[in-house]
Amino acid sequence: MLEHFCECYSDLSGLILCPVLGSITPLFIPNSRIRPIRLIGLCASLITFLYPPVLWIQFDPSTAKSQFVESLRWLPYENINFYLGIDGISLFFVILTTFLIPICILVGWSGMRSYGKEYITASLIREFLMIAVFCMLDLLLFYVLPESVLIPMFIIIGVWGSRQRKIKAAYQFFLYTLLGSVFMLLAILLILLQTGTTDLQISLTTEFSERRQIFLWIASFASFAVKVPMVPVHIWLPEAHVEAPTAGSVILAGIPLKLGTYGFLRFSIPMFPEATLCSTPFIYTLSAIAIIYTSSTTLRQIDLKKIIAYSSVAHMNFVTIGMFSPNIQGIGGSILPMSSHGLVSSALFLCVGVLYDRHKTRLVRYYGGSVSTMPNLPTIFFSSTLANMSSPGTSSFIGEFLILVGAFQRNSLVATLAALGMILGAAYSLWLYNRAVSGNLKPDFLHKFSDPNGREVSIFIPFLVGVVRMGVHPKVFPDRMHTSVSNLVQHGKFH
Repeated sequence: MLEHFCECYSDLSGLILCPVLGSITPLFIPNSRIRPIRLIGLCASLITFLYPPVLWIQFDPSTAKSQFVESLRWLPYENINFYLGIDGISLFFVILTTFLIPICILVGWSGMRSYGKEYITASLIREFLMIAVFCMLDLLLFYVLPESVLIPMFIIIGVWGSRQRKIKAAYQFFLYTLLGSVFMLLAILLILLQTGTTDLQISLTTEFSERRQIFLWIASFASFAVKVPMVPVHIWLPEAHVEAPTAGSVILAGIPLKLGTYGFLRFSIPMFPEATLCSTPFIYTLSAIAIIYTSSTTLRQIDLKKIIAYSSVAHMNFVTIGMFSPNIQGIGGSILPMSSHGLVSSALFLCVGVLYDRHKTRLVRYYGGSVSTMPNLPTIFFSSTLANMSSPGTSSFIGEFLILVGAFQRNSLVATLAALGMILGAAYSLWLYNRAVSGNLKPDFLHKFSDPNGREVSIFIPFLVGVVRMGVHPKVFPDRMHTSVSNLVQHGKFH
């Protein structure tokens, strides 16, 4: 019976269809019955979350081949199929996606009073699209699905955003990321003309000329760099975070930022190895500048959300240094901070959301002294701050240490600059905690204080458990990805 259960729950099409069905069902329920709509959305997301543990158990870490493969003929005349499968790299992002969506629904449980049905539908459609991205093995759909994620995110920022500039921020987010992806579409069309198919597995075995590799790499870089985001195309992220609701910031920090780095790992690095080696100094330069610049800029921000947003840019550019270090330590190490960032940055945005719900401001100068009036929140905030500054024993430490090891083997100067970024990260993390929590109370600005309620504490607990679990016993995570990462390094002829 257990084997039958596992077979049913190891079906990737079921994993993808579950949130689709959950998003359609509320459309037949009147808007006045908001509680059943919320329960249906939460149940659909929790059922979807049951799939990844079974995938984790049945996953074979000894092979680099895609597993749980499914194929559906979509456009057979052009050899374009709905082709699904996961490996040791994509498995982590599927788990992170299914983990965060129930959290986002709970975060908006009482806050999204207007258009509650539409919020649940947008959240579940967003989950379906993001899971499909990480399972997709067809290049054309690998382009279409990440761009489709922009639509529910645009709606969530534009409809449920918190300020008057939310429409501008939503358009900025949408246009920045969409325009950069046009070049990616041209690259896929060129690959289709040469290979006769958009099958990712076939494209990975195709030999492209060095000149064509460089052109295709530049086209894909224009798409993925905006999504990471890398400097100087990072301007959209702080604005999107500031204007998005708390649940929107949680999912934006948790998953969409990983679409760019995942694209590099899945598309650019293995498919164009010679162009990747040629462009490594360029990536190192951009990433090092981004780490130092955004870390310094973070110290000058006055909005709590902007501080965390610029911190995210620094962390994601730290990841790009690891990805373009042509060794197992760098590439394997970069996957761990991506997973960790999805937990840590989301937890910090939740902490800011708790403060904003009570005081209706995110300006740093109004806060201080909450450690004496809200004892539980400062404890959670401090735990998240330790993880954000990559303290030993937290989820971020091992991955960033491996990135430094991998980068040092390639370029000691870049590794030194990245290490300086870690020091600046500790500086702005402690500065944020000190300004928001410590010091004296400011009763002229803030009057009502209340600790997180039971629902809010229950939301924080999974994040804290995940951060400690990844930091104290990280071995199980590299074990799952090692073969896939080794195959990527060998396929790219980096060894």
